[in-house]
Amino acid sequence: MPTYEYICNQCGEEFEKRVSFAEANSKPACPKCASPDTSKKLSRTLPFGGGSGSGSSSSSGCGSHGGFS
Repeated sequence: MPTYEYICNQCGEEFEKRVSFAEANSKPACPKCASPDTSKKLSRTLPFGGGSGSGSSSSSGCGSHGGFS
């Protein structure tokens, strides 16, 4: 099950909740004030394969020592 980040529109509490894909569009109640007025936050994700600069090391060796003159 994926973990989603939410924010309460009443008290501003930010929280995470694991929900099934079938419940992904539901709005869980805030754990602090119990308000059902919550919104899913947009999460920052890393690109596939790691953080920044992960692609630079894999291409640095290509063609640099080919042995052709």
